[in-house]
Amino acid sequence: MCNLYTERKSAAEVAAHFGVDLPVQPFNSAEDVYPGYSGMVVREEEGKRVLQSMTWGFPRHSKSKKTGLPNKPSPTNNARDDQLFNSYGMWSEWFARPAHRCLIPFTAFAEAVGEKGAMTKTWISVSDQPLAAWAGLWRPTDEWGDAYTGVMVDATEELLDIHDRMPVILRPEDHETWLHAPADEAFELVRKYPGDRLVAQHSSDPWSNRSKTLPQPPVMPTLL
Repeated sequence: MCNLYTERKSAAEVAAHFGVDLPVQPFNSAEDVYPGYSGMVVREEEGKRVLQSMTWGFPRHSKSKKTGLPNKPSPTNNARDDQLFNSYGMWSEWFARPAHRCLIPFTAFAEAVGEKGAMTKTWISVSDQPLAAWAGLWRPTDEWGDAYTGVMVDATEELLDIHDRMPVILRPEDHETWLHAPADEAFELVRKYPGDRLVAQHSSDPWSNRSKTLPQPPVMPTLL
């Protein structure tokens, strides 16, 4: 599961990288993105790519076990790859529609590493893509406006000591396929990214600390 990633790029930089016009209405986006917070998303509208700020996580509703009353909706920010074709799942309707697939720009994602209560952030970046795209889905919601989620897959072997799941990282040449292709073809892109192109950056920053900046890179980053 990925519960934190960073963009560390301005809207102008993201727009230029993904071939998008800057939004008419400017917006701010935090460097670090947590579930329930806003992040940048690239999607298609009327045959043209657009850059938009959305809430990370589809709203999920539950009831209090104590009172039986509805809880506040919680963000479901990761979509399992094995549920994309599940007709009873919350993802299949949106995955089946190319217009509701999106690109999630990121420079690194983080996982919690260490003992419970003392976990720290380990950042994972893509060596051949300083600004990469995570395969995502989006939909309108009554609760938060437009919201998005990222598709997850089993982690590559090199990441298993950090976490057993990882984001679906798209190659640049596959962006168009993800945004336009039928579901069967798009599903072929739901796969592990090569482990030798991933860089793990361990830190002493507590996982519970919602810092807005990445730690300084080590002198020699660990190549996975």
